[in-house]
Amino acid sequence: MHDDGRYDDPRVTGPGGRPSADGPVSRETNFQGWPSNGEPHDPSTRPPDCDPVVRRDVPPAGAVRPTSSVPANVPPARDPHDPSDGPVNAPAARPAPVRGNAAVPARFEPQPPAVVVPQQPTPESAPDVSATPAPPDTPPDTGYGAEAPASTYVSRETPTREEDDPPLAMEAMRAVQILNPSGEVTMPRPERTRVMCVANQKGGVGKTTTTVNLAVALALHGNRVLVVDLDPQGNASTGLNVPHHTGVPDVYDCLIDSVPLEEVAQAVEGIPNLWCVPATIDLAGAEIELVSVVARESRLARAIAAYPGHFDYVFIDCPPSLGLLTVNALVAAQEVLIPIQCEYYALEGLNQLIQNINLVRQHLNPKLEVSTILLTMYDRRTRLADAVEQDVRNHFGDKVLQAVIPRNVRVSEAPSYGQSVMTYDPGSRGATSYFEAAQEIAERGVKEPVSRNA
Repeated sequence: MHDDGRYDDPRVTGPGGRPSADGPVSRETNFQGWPSNGEPHDPSTRPPDCDPVVRRDVPPAGAVRPTSSVPANVPPARDPHDPSDGPVNAPAARPAPVRGNAAVPARFEPQPPAVVVPQQPTPESAPDVSATPAPPDTPPDTGYGAEAPASTYVSRETPTREEDDPPLAMEAMRAVQILNPSGEVTMPRPERTRVMCVANQKGGVGKTTTTVNLAVALALHGNRVLVVDLDPQGNASTGLNVPHHTGVPDVYDCLIDSVPLEEVAQAVEGIPNLWCVPATIDLAGAEIELVSVVARESRLARAIAAYPGHFDYVFIDCPPSLGLLTVNALVAAQEVLIPIQCEYYALEGLNQLIQNINLVRQHLNPKLEVSTILLTMYDRRTRLADAVEQDVRNHFGDKVLQAVIPRNVRVSEAPSYGQSVMTYDPGSRGATSYFEAAQEIAERGVKEPVSRNA
């Protein structure tokens, strides 16, 4: 084969390598206007719609191809569809045909390497796609924007409209259920007053938060509730937006000066059927002053018993200690609600609290009992929370509420606005959990009425 753009193949040239009558034929063109003697061709004879080089491996329109000056004897890319080139995967490449004089270097655009295209099946051998039945679970193609027919395929992961409401709609439903704007009595009222002492010597387990939210939940659903803030920090008063600065009549006056409880109780704004006895910083000195007072352990019990009105629930928020203030709360109450944080330290001090409750039962209040255990700050992502829950349920049994209070930022944000989480964000997980706990406490009180003087 010569490097002049002609072939010495008898199939394209005459016998003996002589040119045929029509002249040499290039594989890259079938235009008859190309000269057969190697002379430069006349551009005027080239049709206007024809390109001098027609390649099967030409890149698509719009592609940028660099140009360079390359000698004329650079081998061209192989054509996988030409049977005269031999095997398709052969590594050798044929020399490129040259237009015009072979002695003069030609400037041309290098072509990308040929791509081996697999042979497409003939119409006779091609499978009949239309005859193949579609799989049964394939959704029908209704087109973009078209409505699906009645028998549209529905995935099992896609719930129906009745089963899956929008999150905002579900949150609104929970908020309406918790706030109870109608004011109806949706939680059962006990036959007698239930005085519950919320106590735990471990600090930071949620005693005040539990007291405030349970009281608000019960009051919103038709129960008359009184909250007695017995913690000198006054956090329960803050959560209910009750003034508790210095000079405000508080529970200290009831314990030390025997002031009647109705004179210091304040109605909680925005929450019907809810009252609060605030605590000021003066209560910090009550521990020392009660030492010399006669019947120091039962001062609060007498004040509650002398209240002229009737309450369904009385919640006493205790300080994180086992001093005289906590003892007064244990003597005045008949039920103890123990919030337990789902951590090991909360379990460590629980044994000593149970011992003190037993001592008060033996010597001061034989009707006292641990009736309710509430798990707070539950973090479902940790195994420790699950282990603590299992230990508490195995030890206390049915006294542990089924409702568990999770960690929720809304519960911590609510006191900064002077509200409980029930009114701050009634659709949050924290409000829903406290609502379920209050409902469970109310139902237990109906099944097992507390023998308390009205």
